[in-house]
Amino acid sequence: MTVARSPRALVPVLLFVGTVVAVISSLGAPLVPAIAATMGTSLPNAQWSLTVTLLVGAVATPVVGRLGDGPHRRTVVLVVLAVVTAGGVLAALPLGLGWLVAGRALQGVGLGLTPLAIATAREALTGQRSRSTIAALSITVVAGVGLGYPLAGLVAELGGVHAAFWAGAAVSAAAFAASAAVLPPSAAAPRRPLDVVGALLLGAGVAGLLVALGQAGTWGWASPLLLATAGGSVAALGAWVLWEVRTPHPLVDVRLARGRVAFSAHSAALLVGLSNYLLLTAVPVLAQAPASPGAGLGASIVVAGLMLLPFSAASVVAGRLTARARPELVLPGAALVQGGAFLLFAVLRTELWQLFLVMAVAGLGVGAAFAAFPALVVAAVPPSETGSAMSLNQVLRYVGFAVGSALTATVLAGATAGPGAAPSGSGYTALAGIGAAVCAATAVVAGLAGRQRPSRPAPGGPGARATGVPAR
Repeated sequence: MTVARSPRALVPVLLFVGTVVAVISSLGAPLVPAIAATMGTSLPNAQWSLTVTLLVGAVATPVVGRLGDGPHRRTVVLVVLAVVTAGGVLAALPLGLGWLVAGRALQGVGLGLTPLAIATAREALTGQRSRSTIAALSITVVAGVGLGYPLAGLVAELGGVHAAFWAGAAVSAAAFAASAAVLPPSAAAPRRPLDVVGALLLGAGVAGLLVALGQAGTWGWASPLLLATAGGSVAALGAWVLWEVRTPHPLVDVRLARGRVAFSAHSAALLVGLSNYLLLTAVPVLAQAPASPGAGLGASIVVAGLMLLPFSAASVVAGRLTARARPELVLPGAALVQGGAFLLFAVLRTELWQLFLVMAVAGLGVGAAFAAFPALVVAAVPPSETGSAMSLNQVLRYVGFAVGSALTATVLAGATAGPGAAPSGSGYTALAGIGAAVCAATAVVAGLAGRQRPSRPAPGGPGARATGVPAR
């Protein structure tokens, strides 16, 4: 077993890295209206400051995981944190929207760090300390979002949009310094080849889908360019699946989605991620829009960021309460609770307290769902395939996040009268309807898992060590 250079400091450093990942991933959301105003651009264009981070994260997660799977994990973590810091600096410089989006893309590479932090905890720590650290790392993914939104809002309120990205760069630089001082070298392990073709096909497929969604309002839903982009995206994703099935060293082993339980868990991860980001991106826009019944509250960036505190708190509470419950029952219920949040959003959005309530209810659903995913996935595959199966689940979650972000921008753009105008209430009502429908579909898909109970539930909740046997 590898021993940490500073064992007492390892746990807080790993948790710090996990929190940085969550903060960086959500840093752009409350700033989207301010970015649009500062850069003199539309909301859909500004939305790419969030969408591109999630897109890159979807591809970077398995790539970074594979690169850090061998003896060079510590080096990979440090290189990724350096790239994230450079991206923060690039986004912070007043160079225009294109450079800001490029910087946010570099920051998206950091979304692949959480699996490496979990692997380090599993290898360098023992017993209960290892299990508790892994569980805490899984919670930081949600809790860090609630921390990042208000902090980003506060810094932007005091110093402007670019100051928020300077703060993000400083935090990631601190994580780099702490990791360089504390992270141990990983144990010697054979390295598998990196599936470059798989990474390129996945990136092209997801990027094409997001571009098609983002430009639908501009190009027209029936335009040849949109249809060609969407068709190329579908073809690339189809080719990716075929390649991953046949290559001896796949980037993501899609074969692990076979079987009713595994298929339900992975499909639900995509859908929950999509519906989750419909609210996470729409609520800050609504809160900051000029005061209008059902279409804007005229709040500051700080207040818009605070909307995520009840979301994160409720997510953590729900995750802990449902950690020992049967996941095949938790997941459909979680989807219905999240659907309830969209129904509330459809009728209650004229006061700040109503948005706080909506986000708290959404947090209960999302937190319970995220707690159920690891247990379902672990119980549906052999112990030796746990890492690959969780990687697939994480990739689908990030794809759902990115699609939800792009879809929100498209729907709100369709409900905007013209340049400089705020989206009308009909856009938010449409998002509420879409979100409720997605949650209903999630409940149906998740219900398939309940009809074939996993052989053995994963002990210890999220991130626990796999000790189950494959589902039959």
